[in-house]
Amino acid sequence: MAKRRKQGGARRSALGAGRSALGAGGSALDAGNLKLTHVDAGGEVRMVDVSAKPVSAREAVARGRIRMSAEALKLIRAGAIKKGDPLQSARLAGIMAAKRTADLIPLCHPLALTHVDVALVPAADGYAIEARVRTADRTGVEMEALTAVAVAALTIYDMVKAVDKAMVIDDIALVEKHKTPLNPADEC
Repeated sequence: MAKRRKQGGARRSALGAGRSALGAGGSALDAGNLKLTHVDAGGEVRMVDVSAKPVSAREAVARGRIRMSAEALKLIRAGAIKKGDPLQSARLAGIMAAKRTADLIPLCHPLALTHVDVALVPAADGYAIEARVRTADRTGVEMEALTAVAVAALTIYDMVKAVDKAMVIDDIALVEKHKTPLNPADEC
């Protein structure tokens, strides 16, 4: 149990560092006003109106991981999972999920994504998952990147659960986001 607490503390530190690196825009809170952006003055949830914002090139990167037993890893790496290749299925599921994020998260804006990449990197205890998403739009693609990672991990879980029901999906976090104005006059 103490080991788990220590890992949780390290995770909180890593997440905190990641949020600091994102700056004020890295949070659901408006740092200047400490106001939730998806809640109106009456306390009702609402979709944020982005119609007045300029279109910008946007990119977000999210990461997470799935940990599993040595037996499950051995079967994946040997190509011996009965349902098929969980890694290719997870990549495809992550890409599809990014494209459908607005259907899953009620207040997300539907976005025309220009690029989605989902990478699965072998680790000693499972796989690290990274999703990179891009668009040119009025709002960011953080939720799409996070959704891609989560669904990729869930797909692996689904395909491997017959071998290992104790898999753990964790450390899903936004690690980068960028916004570049498409019109230099929009920088002001």
